[in-house]
Amino acid sequence: MTNVFPELHNLSDTYPCFQTIPDNEWAAAKPRLRTFSVKSTLFRKEDAAEYALFIIAGTVQITNVTEGGREALSNRLSAGDICAIMVLSGLSEREYPGTITAETEVTALFVAKSSFLRWIQMYAPIRNAVFSNILDGLIRMGSILSSKVAQPLDSRLAETLLRLTLEQQPTVQITHQQLAVELGSAREVVSRVLSRMQKKSWIDMGRGWISVRQRGALMELVGDQVTEGKNISW
Repeated sequence: MTNVFPELHNLSDTYPCFQTIPDNEWAAAKPRLRTFSVKSTLFRKEDAAEYALFIIAGTVQITNVTEGGREALSNRLSAGDICAIMVLSGLSEREYPGTITAETEVTALFVAKSSFLRWIQMYAPIRNAVFSNILDGLIRMGSILSSKVAQPLDSRLAETLLRLTLEQQPTVQITHQQLAVELGSAREVVSRVLSRMQKKSWIDMGRGWISVRQRGALMELVGDQVTEGKNISW
C-alpha cells in the first residue's frame, strides 16, 4: 500500500486491519486524504452515497435531526474508529441519517463506498474490525442516551463545561446552540441554565464563549461523574 500510496504510510498504525488490502484494491478505491478545520462538516448523506470515511487524526461528532426538528448529538468518533451508522446504512442500502462535524482539526481518509463494502465481505480482518467498532459505537451511543435520561440538565451542562475546560484554561469558545446539540436540549433551556450559573458567579459568558470561574461548584453539582480535561475548541 505505502509503495503505491506513500501519503498513507501511517494508516496501518491507526487502522491495522487495512494492511490486508492489496495495492490493486487501494487503486480501485481511489483513496484521498483531507484535512478539516474545527466546525467543518466532513460527511453528509450525499457523501455517504459515494464514500466511506475514516478518521486518521482528531475528533468528530455525529449529529442527527430528531422528529421534533432539533439537532442532537448521537456519537463521537476519534482516530481509529469506524462509524457504525455509516456501515449499517451502507449494508442496508439506506440513506445515512446523520452529519459528521469536526470538533478538533481532523484528518480523514475517503475511499469509494463500493470498495469498502466489498472489503468487509472479502477480508476477515476488515470484517472483524468493522463489527467490533460497531459494537463499541453502539455502546457509546447507548451511554450518551442513558446519560441524557438519567442526569438533570444542569448537571450534564456542568459536566460538559468541566470536560471542555481546564483550571489553567477556563474559557471555551462555544455557543449556546452548540451546547444544546451536545446535550440534546433546546437552546432557550440551555441559556436559562447558563444564566442561573452566571448569577451564582460560577461562570462568565459572552457571545460565543464561556469561562468557568468556580470549578468546585460545578464539580459539586456533577458529583463523581465528571472527567476533567478534554479541552475541545469549537
